[in-house]
Amino acid sequence: MPNDTRELPAASEGLSRFLGGSPLTVAFRLILLSILVGVVLAAIGFDPWNILKSIQLLFQRLWDLGFDAVNWLWRYFLLGAVIVIPVWLLTRMFGAPRGR
Repeated sequence: MPNDTRELPAASEGLSRFLGGSPLTVAFRLILLSILVGVVLAAIGFDPWNILKSIQLLFQRLWDLGFDAVNWLWRYFLLGAVIVIPVWLLTRMFGAPRGR
């Protein structure tokens, strides 16, 4: 029976396997991704120095935006209803009777 000795991987190979690539490449990718995510978070109003307040402010803005959308929708409904409802009522009252 042959002497079956396995070689242990070198420390740098184990580190590369754990990180998913060479440490320098992984560090560069993480820095680039962090900057990209930071830009997106800054665009929606996050502040890295007060993250909890930023999250609360984000939810407040989304809440307000939701009610602004309802308000916007309600105004357009009322504007259209001023025309649509009377026209519909007149066509129902004076329109030709449907075939029975």
